[in-house]
Amino acid sequence: MNRVFIPVLLFSLLILCSSWGFYAHQRINYLAVFTLHNGLNTFYKANINYLSEHAVDADKRRYADTAEAPRHYLDVECYETNIDSIPRKWNDALKKYGAKKLQTNGTLPWQIQKSYFKLVRAFTEQDSLKILIYSAYLGHYISDAHVPLHTTQNHNGQLTNQHGIHAFWESRLPELFASRYNFQVGKAIYMEDPLKAAWKMVSNSHRLLDSVLAMEMKVSLSTPGRKKYSFSKRQQLLIRQYSLLYSTAYHLEMNQMVERQMRAAIHATGSFWYSAWIDAGQPTLKNMPKKNAASSLVKELEAAPLPKDQGLIIGREPN
Repeated sequence: MNRVFIPVLLFSLLILCSSWGFYAHQRINYLAVFTLHNGLNTFYKANINYLSEHAVDADKRRYADTAEAPRHYLDVECYETNIDSIPRKWNDALKKYGAKKLQTNGTLPWQIQKSYFKLVRAFTEQDSLKILIYSAYLGHYISDAHVPLHTTQNHNGQLTNQHGIHAFWESRLPELFASRYNFQVGKAIYMEDPLKAAWKMVSNSHRLLDSVLAMEMKVSLSTPGRKKYSFSKRQQLLIRQYSLLYSTAYHLEMNQMVERQMRAAIHATGSFWYSAWIDAGQPTLKNMPKKNAASSLVKELEAAPLPKDQGLIIGREPN
């Protein structure tokens, strides 16, 4: 194998395995802090760097935890032809499909609900470390729910000869154009029904899927192959990526879709954090001790670090 190609492949796998890309996930969690209200925002602002830096812990955990991968997606067509036919409650879905099918085809909306309840409990216990850990994880799953390609078996365009579209949509485009996005989304709102809200996010994203695929195919057909890609150095590695010309054409064709989804993810993340605090009784967050810092529970919650050999994600091929 070509010596240049080896680092290109390894780095590409890391990027492809990172839903929304490291940059976008971290940006979403960071900006969600500014949607919060008095009583909550001081604590979150004081810990904004943690929430941003750990926004990708859930992705890192997929390298070591066999149960983690399905929490990031919902392959709608593997369940039903229409997303509205999928039972909304976990027990109803479990009864209809069985545990194996759920673990194979994704559990994203139910994972959002589960993480939400864990955050509520952390607020109730006034455990600052758990609050930060669960907030970071919850923000990650909510962001994933805003990516249309997280709602389909064709998650990387592999079924439509559009290989690489996943990282293109959620990593390359935000990195190139996020500086032009308007991220003023207003204040967080209270979610009456977190599970219903999670399903609404996933359903809205799934309805964008056909456009995501069709628009990329349209741009691809009108772009000569030699102009689709370019090479650049990244962290001392030479990588092949979609060219600025091609990325711009796709960006314009989608008419700010990625921006709208990032904005929605920011507002939803802040709203879920805020709602969990409300449901916990609005506890005071001043001078809270970091409990259980050395416990096995917290160690289990913290995402496993990336192995030195950049091993592959467990449970599903790279996105």
